[in-house]
Amino acid sequence: MQPDLTKHFLELVRLTATDLPADVEKRLREARASEEEGSAAQGALDTVLRNVEMARENSTPICQDTGTPIFYVSYPLGWSIRALRSQIENAVVEATKRTYLRPNSVNSITGLNTKDNTGDEHYPTVHFEEVDGDTLTASLILKGGGCENVGAQYKLPNAELGAGRDLDGVRKAVLEAVYNAQGKGCAPGALGVAIGGDRGSSYAASKEALFRPLDDTNPDPVLAELEERITEQANQLDIGPMGFSGKTTVLGTKIKGLHRLPACYFVSVSYMCWAYRRRRMTFENGEATYH
Repeated sequence: MQPDLTKHFLELVRLTATDLPADVEKRLREARASEEEGSAAQGALDTVLRNVEMARENSTPICQDTGTPIFYVSYPLGWSIRALRSQIENAVVEATKRTYLRPNSVNSITGLNTKDNTGDEHYPTVHFEEVDGDTLTASLILKGGGCENVGAQYKLPNAELGAGRDLDGVRKAVLEAVYNAQGKGCAPGALGVAIGGDRGSSYAASKEALFRPLDDTNPDPVLAELEERITEQANQLDIGPMGFSGKTTVLGTKIKGLHRLPACYFVSVSYMCWAYRRRRMTFENGEATYH
């Protein structure tokens, strides 16, 4: 019989909303140490890091914008998707009652807030994939509105940017997105980038890229080099934490390549703010483990 994972999904939401991942906090502390002593950039990062510590200690949201819940669930053969979706929705409702999440779901037609972070079939957003084996894996990212607003999609070639249909054109497009964001995306942030696909799959893949740890290396050496180059050059733009100027605008860049039609060459950029909230839960042999 399929188990009820509601309490485990609730804990996944709590951890994601209140406990910043170790790799993100490490990068933020490194960024703080690199900024000029007494600068506005360092002061902004001091505030961010104090907030991270307080949120973890008190199980309170890291940011007042608790974001759109986006789940990716890999489930074993024979499990009911309808049951899993219902359990996830119930967990989100309970997380909202316990104030791990702010009530964010607004009907775009009526303007009414559901007050419990549920809505149509896209809120919360849940992606399902059937996999071999007996392990269920649920990954969650909470995507804030401010950083979502500065995401961008480019169609190459782009004459204005001098960007052709190649990886250098991709670099130019991504840096343009970072420059246009300035401090509005709550820098320093992370970049999820997708090259190719159609408009929809490209944007979706750019968010999937954000599940990678900041300290990993892309298995494709060409993309690994491009990720490092974009991060380095973005940090030379002098936008800095919260747009106050400084050495750290981007904490990292993660890129996915997709197949595409010959007629299309999309570059999608999903910007993630410093509150880089992502967590994963695995359920196997009746036990849940959180990462």
